[in-house]
Amino acid sequence: MHGTWKLAVAVAAALGITASAEAATSAATPPAAVAAKPPAKAAGPSDRAQIQALEKGFIAAFDAKSVDKIMSYYARDGLFVYDVSPPREYVGWAAYKKDWEGLLAGFPGPVNVDLSELSFTVVGPVAYGHSIQDAHFTTKDGAKIELVVRVTDVYRKLGGKWKIVQEHVSVPVDLDTGKPDLLSKP
Repeated sequence: MHGTWKLAVAVAAALGITASAEAATSAATPPAAVAAKPPAKAAGPSDRAQIQALEKGFIAAFDAKSVDKIMSYYARDGLFVYDVSPPREYVGWAAYKKDWEGLLAGFPGPVNVDLSELSFTVVGPVAYGHSIQDAHFTTKDGAKIELVVRVTDVYRKLGGKWKIVQEHVSVPVDLDTGKPDLLSKP
């Protein structure tokens, strides 16, 4: 539990969310002292429902291979992504849109993505979460390819709507062989 408040403070600081001097002081205060303060207001069900709808809509857009709809779930300003494929990072909405266009152009057949293990925490106007996404692609010659990725997202409520502002997509790597595990299982 103590790690959760530390992560929330770190995420808020990384995103430049300002806090009162008292809140900034409490971030450096040990957990026992923080516990003595009244708890922050819990996120309303509308925030949770909106983020769940965002993820559901994202998967539907991915399945439909609609880059414009996929990108509608990401913030236009300040987006930063580590994707599973090179380059090392995508800075900005336009760079990540180009990555999506290249990915979907490389697999002209049907795409199907299953989302599982979605878990997220809402802290005011910021949320963070993770999921497992099992993607099935069809190549030009009809071959089927499966890729299971781990996705960590940071969301921010902008203009009353939740958007993804940071994303990290990865696969485990077998350190003995140096090979990625593209079908990672628990």
